[in-house]
Amino acid sequence: MRNLVLLLGVLAVTAAAEEPRRNVFDDPFLPVTAALRGCPAPRPPGFTEEEIRKEAHVRAQHGTSCYRVGRCRLPNSYLYDKEIIPRVQQYIRMDGRFDDTSVWVLGERRIVTLMGCVRTKEQAEQMEKSVLLVDDVMGVVNYLMVGTQDKPKYEMAR
Repeated sequence: MRNLVLLLGVLAVTAAAEEPRRNVFDDPFLPVTAALRGCPAPRPPGFTEEEIRKEAHVRAQHGTSCYRVGRCRLPNSYLYDKEIIPRVQQYIRMDGRFDDTSVWVLGERRIVTLMGCVRTKEQAEQMEKSVLLVDDVMGVVNYLMVGTQDKPKYEMAR
């Protein structure tokens, strides 16, 4: 009986790991640069069915609170992301200091997540500061790693 319970537990974990993920909230995710070969690509945004149910409530609360308190001009902070992320992509590409990197950007609630590889710690810091200058960006999560050999702070694409 005990072995059966263990087997069922292993099967449940395996099934959950293989459950399809969908970007039902349409979170913008774009590649920006691609100069460092071997940089681990991040997993695109996506949620399992269970995560979707949990996330929907959280997003409704977080998205509208910004507007309610007067910090956002749009009624939901997630509405900014589809405009912000292409501008972040353009800004990084046009800057010139980041041409030798491999970077992806994700937008959620006016917060930009930087993922990928840069040449130096200073370059990662410069990119973070630069992205904060893009209009409507509220914050930056810097998951950039120096070089391509470390384990990334983000989930990798399969």
